[in-house]
Amino acid sequence: MTDEPLHVIVVGGGIAGVACANRLAGEPQVRATLVDRNEYHQFQPLLYQVASAELAAEDVRFDLVEMFEPYDNVTVRIAEVVSVDPAAPSVTFADGETLYGDVVVVGAGAQPNFFHTPGAPDHSFPLYSVDDAVRVRARVLQLYAEAAERPELADEGALTFVVIGGGPTGVETAGALAELVHEVMPHHYPELDGARAQVILVDLAPGVLGAFSAKAHDYAADQLRHRRVHLKLGVSAREVAPDRVTLSDGTVLPTRLVIWGGGEKAAQVAGRAGVDQGHGGRIDVRPDLSVEGYPHLYAVGDVANVPNGDAVLPQLGSVAAQSGDWAARNVMASIEHARPEPFVYRDKGIMAMIGRRAAIAEIGEHRHELHGRMAFAAWLGVHAELLANAGAELRAFTAWAEEFYLRPHHRSRALLDKSTVDTPRIRRTHRSR
Repeated sequence: MTDEPLHVIVVGGGIAGVACANRLAGEPQVRATLVDRNEYHQFQPLLYQVASAELAAEDVRFDLVEMFEPYDNVTVRIAEVVSVDPAAPSVTFADGETLYGDVVVVGAGAQPNFFHTPGAPDHSFPLYSVDDAVRVRARVLQLYAEAAERPELADEGALTFVVIGGGPTGVETAGALAELVHEVMPHHYPELDGARAQVILVDLAPGVLGAFSAKAHDYAADQLRHRRVHLKLGVSAREVAPDRVTLSDGTVLPTRLVIWGGGEKAAQVAGRAGVDQGHGGRIDVRPDLSVEGYPHLYAVGDVANVPNGDAVLPQLGSVAAQSGDWAARNVMASIEHARPEPFVYRDKGIMAMIGRRAAIAEIGEHRHELHGRMAFAAWLGVHAELLANAGAELRAFTAWAEEFYLRPHHRSRALLDKSTVDTPRIRRTHRSR
C-alpha cells in the first residue's frame, strides 16, 4: 500500500457508473473522478413514462454534483470522454485534455442500434435519454395541436404513432402511449375524433417480449390489444421517412412519429477503448469484470458483455447496478493486494409494465411468473432499489406509484395541463450512506 489514494476514473453517470462511485464514496484510500457529459444521472427504466406524460422529467434525473457532494473523495467532471487508453490508463475528453488515473471503469451505457435501417437515425425518435423522452412527449403534443387546426392531417398519419421493437422498451412505451392517446388526450382535444388516433407496434419476432415465456407473450399481447395497440409482428421496418414507415412486407404506414425501441448497442466510447469489441459492440470482460490483458481497466453495465456461464447477462438495470458495485469492490480489494472475485449476479428476474394495472414479471432463477398487482409490486421493488442507488426520494416514488396504480390518468392530465413541452429543472437529491 502507498500513502497516495488510488485514482479511479469512472466513465459514465448512469446506473452502473453511479453504483461504482457510490461504493467508492467515503473510502479514504481512493480518489474517484466520475465523468459524464451531462450534469445529471438519468434513470432510463422510467423514460417511457416521461415520454407518455406519466412522470415529469425532473422525476427521473438527479444532479450528479449534489449526489456526491457529501464525499470529499469523489469529484464529478462534466465532460465527454471520446477515447480510453487502457495501458496508461487514461481517458481523453472532447476538448483534447487527457486525464490519467490508476484504474478506469467504463460504464458509459448504450446507444440505439438502428441496424442500418435507411432513414431511422434521421427520422425516428429513440428513447435513451431524458432529452429523448421530452422530445417524444413534445412531438405528441405538437401533432395533436396541428391536427386540431387541420383535422385532415389525421388522414396523413399525424395521429398514428409507430413503435419499433417488441422488447420491454417497445411494449412499455406502446402501452403507456396508447393509454395517453385513448384515455387522456381526448379530454384535451374533444373536437378531434379519438378513433382516428392509433398506436402500432412493429417487431420482426412472432410475439412480443421475446425473453419471457410463451404464456407471457400471450398475456402481453392481449393487454396491448385491450389498450387498442395494433400489433404488426413478423415484419421489420425497412425504411423510415418523415411521413411514413415502410415495412419488410411492403406495407406503408403513414406516420409523423416513429419511436425507436428496436435494439441497442454499446456507447461509442466502447469502440475507442483500445480493446476488441464483442457482440453488440460491447467490451468483453473477464469474470471479475476486468478486460483481458488490462487488469486496471473494467467495463460494467450496458457497455460490457458480462459473462454468465456460457452466455452473457442481459442489459438490465439490476445487472448494471450490481456490476458497477462489484467492480468497485474489486478495486478496493486490489488496494489490499487481495485477489479480485468473479462477479456473482443476484437475479432479480425480468419484468415489464404494459400499462396501468397490467404488468408481468418472471422472478428468480426458476422464473416464477406473476401478472397484475403482484407483478407491479415486484416491478416497484426492483425500481425502488435502483432509484435508492441514485439518491432518489423513495417516499415521492412510492406515492407516485400508488397514484399510478389507483388513480388512472390523474397525473398525466395534470402534467399536460402544466404544459410539458418545456424541460423542467434538474431535481435535487438527498441521499444517505
